[in-house]
Amino acid sequence: MVEIARAELHVSVSDPVASSMNFLNEVAGRHPRAISLAAGRPYDGFYSVDDIAGYQQSYVDYLLAGGLSWDRVPGMLLQYGRTNGQLGELISRMLEIDENIVVSPESVMVTAGCQEAMIIVLRALCSDPDDVVLAVEPCYVGLTGAARILGVDAVPVPESIGGVDPETVAEVARRVRAAGKRPRALYLVPNFSNPSGASLPTATRRRLLDVAAEQDLLLLEDDPYGLFGTDDEPRPTLKSLDTGGRVIYLGSFAKSCFPGARVGFLVADQIVVDRAGRRTLLADEMSAIKSMLTVNTSPIAQAVIGGILVESDCSLRTANRDKIAFYRNNLRVLLASLDEHFPQPDRDERGVRWNVPGGGFFVVVDVPFRADEKLLERSAEQFGVLWTPMSFFYADGGHQSIRLSCSYLEADRLAEGVRRLSQLVAATV
Repeated sequence: MVEIARAELHVSVSDPVASSMNFLNEVAGRHPRAISLAAGRPYDGFYSVDDIAGYQQSYVDYLLAGGLSWDRVPGMLLQYGRTNGQLGELISRMLEIDENIVVSPESVMVTAGCQEAMIIVLRALCSDPDDVVLAVEPCYVGLTGAARILGVDAVPVPESIGGVDPETVAEVARRVRAAGKRPRALYLVPNFSNPSGASLPTATRRRLLDVAAEQDLLLLEDDPYGLFGTDDEPRPTLKSLDTGGRVIYLGSFAKSCFPGARVGFLVADQIVVDRAGRRTLLADEMSAIKSMLTVNTSPIAQAVIGGILVESDCSLRTANRDKIAFYRNNLRVLLASLDEHFPQPDRDERGVRWNVPGGGFFVVVDVPFRADEKLLERSAEQFGVLWTPMSFFYADGGHQSIRLSCSYLEADRLAEGVRRLSQLVAATV
């Protein structure tokens, strides 16, 4: 058999972040009884296989009501389709209703999950070896992994407790230019970020848009958790505040609908001008990249998501009322359990502290020891609890912090997981 030297394969094959996430899955597989405070996936109880056919039928009914003849329906669902997808109109209506984002359907590209959207945007924007993307750190591993696959440098912009500081963004952009590189865009999750849970105040969002204009940056706004605040306070997206075309909006239906559909989208309404002066939408230009990646997003999967949008009158906030209530309660239970099992003053004496996010799925806990893969293995084997080392989300850092997720479990299991975590901490300090 042919043998291939691993060193001759692309660096993304041995990406330490990907290897770390694989390790996390392996530990979970070896210890199936361990309570997982690591999994950031949605709660299974909201999904039923029986719903799929109903959603598809709702979408078919929508097509027929819109004037499509029955003989064309099979082609819409079972054939290759438009590269940028067929849900543009429904998604644009959803964005206007839920997020006050007004964009044309033509500026929407439906992708095979948000991960594909990241790859398409990075590939389109970073055309030169000296082009780099800035990324708020700690950073979602999907973005750094996509950059690694494409050979694009992801330059970290350190995040503070309150989220990224726009002046720090400007400072990093200037430093990158001084080193002979061109910063093309900044990637961030402004609402309840994964992994930190941080959320930007409105004033910071406005200042960030100003800095983007000053530094000639595009902003890649990823917003998978915006629906899931612990209150109903409006948190305007960067895209809704954007008057200068600086924001490319990345969306996902994984948390608001279900992950198995693998449907995401991007909104790129920037104008592209060629040498002859012809003007097109960036979303249209990027379709050439998508056509070489996945040809098009599964029309069957799009029909399922389309049916959910039709049934909810294009308001995912309305469709997700039960999920919003569930995740709000779970976050409160997680925080209350931390208070219970790490009480004052013992907490300070041990050097344990955590943030209090205003929503989302994640809480970061600082601990007075190195939280690495070796400790995670011990945690699973001896104490029956899993968590995610924060070092997975840094180029170099986060070694004494862990990420806890509150999305996947019911409240009593969350509380038990925190109790087990407190036993690990007591035995390790």
